[in-house]
Amino acid sequence: MTSAGVSLLLLFSLISSSVTADEFLEPAECLDRNLTRQSCDLVFCPPWQRCVDGRCSCKPPYSCPSGQTPVCGHNGRKLNSYCQAMALSCRTNKPVMSHFGDTCTADQPKFRGSIDEGTGVVRLVLPGTGSSGGGVEEVLVCQDLWDMAAANVACRAEGHHLGAASTGSTSYVLLKSVHSDQQLPSRCVSIHCQGYENSLAECVIYNKRGVDHGDVATATCIQPPDERCEFRCVNRKCVSLSQTCDGVDDCGDRSDEMCCKKCRNGAFRCSTGVCLHKEAVGDGQIDCLDGEDESKTHRRPETSLPVLTNTEYISPKTETRATREQLESKLNCGVPKTFEEIHEDEEVRERRGGRVKRVVGGLPTAPTQVQWQVAIEKDGRFQCGGAYIGGCWVITAAHCMRAGGISGQASQRLNLAGLRVKFSLWKRSRAQASTDIAPVQEVHVHPRFDNSNGENDIALVQLMKPPYSEECLPDNPAISPICVPWTSRLFHPNHTCSISGWGRSGAGRLPQYLQWVNVSLIADCQRFYKDTFKPGMICAGDLEGNVDSCQGDSGGPLVCKDELGVSYLWGIVSWGRRCAQPGAPGVYTQVAHFFEWIRHHTGWSAVTKFNS
Repeated sequence: MTSAGVSLLLLFSLISSSVTADEFLEPAECLDRNLTRQSCDLVFCPPWQRCVDGRCSCKPPYSCPSGQTPVCGHNGRKLNSYCQAMALSCRTNKPVMSHFGDTCTADQPKFRGSIDEGTGVVRLVLPGTGSSGGGVEEVLVCQDLWDMAAANVACRAEGHHLGAASTGSTSYVLLKSVHSDQQLPSRCVSIHCQGYENSLAECVIYNKRGVDHGDVATATCIQPPDERCEFRCVNRKCVSLSQTCDGVDDCGDRSDEMCCKKCRNGAFRCSTGVCLHKEAVGDGQIDCLDGEDESKTHRRPETSLPVLTNTEYISPKTETRATREQLESKLNCGVPKTFEEIHEDEEVRERRGGRVKRVVGGLPTAPTQVQWQVAIEKDGRFQCGGAYIGGCWVITAAHCMRAGGISGQASQRLNLAGLRVKFSLWKRSRAQASTDIAPVQEVHVHPRFDNSNGENDIALVQLMKPPYSEECLPDNPAISPICVPWTSRLFHPNHTCSISGWGRSGAGRLPQYLQWVNVSLIADCQRFYKDTFKPGMICAGDLEGNVDSCQGDSGGPLVCKDELGVSYLWGIVSWGRRCAQPGAPGVYTQVAHFFEWIRHHTGWSAVTKFNS
């Protein structure tokens, strides 16, 4: 290579390194994953999409719930909801929605948007909706909420697939003087977009107001040549570093907000590294995976923006929130029901108040405290723990189903006949008033379970329905399902979680009552277990060996709680190096790693509250 070539290569290397050298952006390892708004291991899919193999995928329109505000399409067709319109738009990648309305005809005025070629001024034609009753009016776009996310939407609707090159504003007075020969609209609307929309009609449109002496929004759609690209979006658009991690979707695919060490301009950073617009905090809709943007510890930030209303135009954000609430209400998981505890006798009170240790470092639970904990018995003998995830399904460890002659590869009635699952069991040897017992219809052991090293140590137990019943379990206020996580990014090392079971104590004794203890998630477990630690495994406990699961806890739940108090089945007790040994934390099957396999067997309705 010539010296000139070496110099050019060195120069290119310096330029490339400067692109990622930013105090707000994560290192290149994160950026190289090409994360976007479709990456549902970091963000929620909207209600018209579902998470499949870590990517948001378009739902069929009929899967959107009914009972929402109807929408008029550009073809005059009436759609049942904003969700349905967006599902169609998602599948065609073209705008479908014109406006909210109950009466839709082909000859009715439709929403139109345009960008003036000379000035870049954004114009809209708005059909009358809501309280305005009807008619049509041409308006401009007010400058106050206008940002690159909205400009991208406006430019995409004009056929520019990468969106806007720049966004800005211009004086209305100056505009009138330049276009004195034209009749300019005298009113404007403020618009706020998420960035995924295909038309400004799909964004939040606020009430019209007089422009007077204010500024109106402009957009430039033609992308200039890439002389120097500070940040290359996943969709290949170029934006400046100052536009990354600010909570605004400048790229158009949200890739500029997905790998952030901290956020600019008052944006809110989720623990997953995603930056949210500050207006998303405390708005009643969960955006961070663990719900921290809606937790009481985070107050809605002060804003200098004007107070805007939607009395003229129905808000898509409100419709989306209502749709999500309706979809999420179909599955209630991770929140224990209120249940009056069974009276504790003197022996139990003495044990709970004393220093008797059970699960290593743990204490007895209250009678109905862990409402998703189950006990799996074979021929009347305790086999393993497990966790109820709803419907007819229990999750446990695969090695539990291999022991005692139970075969998981096929539903062998002879082997399954003596298999029972006990719910709301507190005392190991005796049922209580709230205990339910269910026979087993089938056991699904993970097909790649390796008994020699514990890899893929997970099994699904399918309960049998009683005769003439559509439910596997009667309604029981002492039984609640645990949520199944769809992403391994929901909880992080050092998060405090809990384990429960009837396993041996540090002294080797078997407890009479269900035990529980808090543990911490631990990172980089390969340092303790080397090659025996496989993908799909996590570990928890403490490095001093004070708390741990032990023999008899196998198959039981490792449960982590998010910022809103919703509990998830983060792990399944799998194996360890003896019990409570310093430097040898317990190893658990990572449930999120097997989400697709779980969903394949259980179906959509019984796996997770979100992204379904």
